Amino acid sequence: MKLNKPLTGWIFYDFANSAFATTVLAVIFNLYFAKVIAGGTEGIQFRHPFGVTQIAGSALWSFLVAFSTAIVAISSPLLGAMADYSSKKKRLLAFYCYMGVIGTIALAWAGEGDLLYAALFFVIANLGFAGGNVFYNSFLPSIGTKETYGRISGYACGVGYIGGGLCLIINLIMLQKPELLGFEAGSFSVGDCMIVAGVWWGLFALPTMLWLKEPEISTTKLSLWKLSKMGIHRLKNTYSEIKSHKQLVRFLISYLIFNDGIETVIIMATIFGSEVVGLSSPELIAYFIIIQGMGFVGSMFFGRLSDRIGNKHSLLICLSVWLIIVLWAFKLGWLVSLKTDYYIIGILAGFVLGGSQASARSLQALFTPPEKSAEFFGFFSVSGRFASIFGPLVYGITIVITGSLQTGILMLSIIFVVGGAILWTVDEKSYQSNS
Repeated sequence: MKLNKPLTGWIFYDFANSAFATTVLAVIFNLYFAKVIAGGTEGIQFRHPFGVTQIAGSALWSFLVAFSTAIVAISSPLLGAMADYSSKKKRLLAFYCYMGVIGTIALAWAGEGDLLYAALFFVIANLGFAGGNVFYNSFLPSIGTKETYGRISGYACGVGYIGGGLCLIINLIMLQKPELLGFEAGSFSVGDCMIVAGVWWGLFALPTMLWLKEPEISTTKLSLWKLSKMGIHRLKNTYSEIKSHKQLVRFLISYLIFNDGIETVIIMATIFGSEVVGLSSPELIAYFIIIQGMGFVGSMFFGRLSDRIGNKHSLLICLSVWLIIVLWAFKLGWLVSLKTDYYIIGILAGFVLGGSQASARSLQALFTPPEKSAEFFGFFSVSGRFASIFGPLVYGITIVITGSLQTGILMLSIIFVVGGAILWTVDEKSYQSNS
């Protein structure tokens, strides 16, 4: 694998948007939303015709994530079809990227009780993050080969974990040791961390916007209406075509299922660590910095392993470890103590998180024709986004019904078993007959 400007630009986007993934989705804002904005364990009262329902802040957060990603799941295949026809994937990537940047920075002014304001701008930010990834991932078939997809994807994921980890370290210093930056104690708030995450995302995405190239495939300028009609037409054709790719369909179904579990674990891990384990905010940030470091190691390891033994087998190894993680989380404390066990499974989770992402993206790229990369990755995104809808939704409902975060964790074991069983039936080598 030889680095060049387009490949470097593509990798930089993982480094850039991982600041949102860690600071907003995984570590700081999600906990702030659940505990401060949405009322913590007491939550918010919702009046309806049948009475009053008290919904905890953690459940509200999971519902908000589900709602925002539903928008991407519905729109991404059509946008992908439009992008492939007009060769505007890079423009759409830039649009979603900086929409997400604006939404992230706006979260800086969300305070206690500002539920609607926080929800609105989180939806905008998460839409930018998830929507941008549709077009970002779709460039992989054009910048690599089938023999190097695993290494390229793994390298990008690894660089992303470095970016997310560095941003977290800056935020940790801001909140706990601002004097190291020349400021007095208490100078920074969670809102300031949102500004840092947004600026980080927008700044380090610039190499992507400058260096990533996209060849023009259409010289005809179309109006938005005609482009939309053409997108719908191509989407219908792609839907018919994708059904004929039996192995790809099996993989997308398995991805929809097992990624459901992965997304839910990551989105709810900080809240789980706070409410079940009793970790403080600084401990949680440090915890995720460790996960980011292990994510880098896992991405690099599984990226190379995927090119050697196949993406499917690498994924199956990852899913086996994920199954151990969720079963361990249900019986947290059986080995040493709540806190020690939680740190151990966090290290395991970071390692296979990077491997899962790299191997899944590489396997999708194997089955994807380069000329329809945005469309096919649009369907890939649908699987991933529906995972982000149903996983948090089911988890949130479980919390409402049982009042236990650990009961929801146990349910995820079924998801990993079923997803892994379907993945086992995928014939990865079948792409060679279509090469």
